[in-house]
Amino acid sequence: MGFLIGLLNGLFGAGGGIVAVAAFQKIGMTNKQSHATAVAVMIFLSAVSGFLYWYHGYVSVSDVLPYLPGGIAGGIFGGWLLPKIPDFWLKKIFSLFILYAAIRLFFK
Repeated sequence: MGFLIGLLNGLFGAGGGIVAVAAFQKIGMTNKQSHATAVAVMIFLSAVSGFLYWYHGYVSVSDVLPYLPGGIAGGIFGGWLLPKIPDFWLKKIFSLFILYAAIRLFFK
């Protein structure tokens, strides 16, 4: 499962997180545990993928810098907010996000 998550992350950005959440739920983690663990795993996978994209010339540091402040602020806010969201709503929000992403990809 780890290989599949890493492969998806390398190919699609952080798309492996969706598979990671499902995998962690299958082994018995709660919704919040699986989302938090997936994010923790994605930090390292994204760092490796990002380095390889940079190394091969697909991205430059100047491309990334404008997004870092907002990304860091969003990550801090999301980490603060996750424990406050009831599991029922977390499932709904996550499902809507996946549905939105699927529809967007389908029509592009």
